[in-house]
Amino acid sequence: MRLPWRRLLAALSLAAAMVVAPAATASASANSAPSSGWNNFSCRPSAQHPRPVVLVHGTFGNGTDNWLAFAPYLVQRGYCVYSFDYGMLPGVPLIGGLGPIADSAQQLSDFTDRVLAASGTSKVDIVGHSQGGMMPRYYLRFLGGAAKVNTLVGLAPDNHGTTLDGLTKLLPYFPGAADALHGITPGLADQVAGSAFQQHLNAGGDTVPGVHYTVISTIYDEVVTPYTTQALSGPDVHNVVLQKLCPVDVSEHVAIGLTDRIAFHEAANALDPAHATPTTCLSAFS
Repeated sequence: MRLPWRRLLAALSLAAAMVVAPAATASASANSAPSSGWNNFSCRPSAQHPRPVVLVHGTFGNGTDNWLAFAPYLVQRGYCVYSFDYGMLPGVPLIGGLGPIADSAQQLSDFTDRVLAASGTSKVDIVGHSQGGMMPRYYLRFLGGAAKVNTLVGLAPDNHGTTLDGLTKLLPYFPGAADALHGITPGLADQVAGSAFQQHLNAGGDTVPGVHYTVISTIYDEVVTPYTTQALSGPDVHNVVLQKLCPVDVSEHVAIGLTDRIAFHEAANALDPAHATPTTCLSAFS
């Protein structure tokens, strides 16, 4: 028996929420993140790490909970680190990434300008998880971000959309479901493989000149599927699969962005390639 389209819509949203939402209890807005050097607008980048790092959370996340492990990891290594909330819908507190992705990219643009002004630098580096690794590409391509960003690191980014393990392929069988998904949570609809947003984002190539790209994926990703679609093509792209760095790493979509220090180490290498060290299973203890 076929399920009503509303149940399919609920299943899509619930599946994404269960896998993408941070396990931590929702906390305060990212604009008042824990005071440990993170979101410290008086921080001045050092000669060793001359660019601030902007962290971009994933769908159903926020700028605090998504980065409770990785932000301190970078701060301890001498980076000026910032995060923010984006894609919030009216009446839905603490849960971001739901608004139209083009609008979210403008919010990233505005926040980046704020960081640049505070730090006195001309460029930032960006690290994003899931939607947060893909959305900045819109900023780079269409909103002038290429002149303000040196490196973009994506942790399990849905660079070419997702099928949610085939769930999105059921949408055509439920009249009105796709329109409802776009009307209720446009940020989710924009991430469906083959959506108008995805076609616009990826038309003409995956990258823009002058930006260094790193994509870190896991074969166990159950949200951005197939995981191979996360990879980018271009002249300055480094695509790496986590299990090629550490075969016994079983991190899936959430863990690669929230807790996996092997992924963190490889991301740090991308931010500072001049001082990169091999990423191995032992990186989990470094």
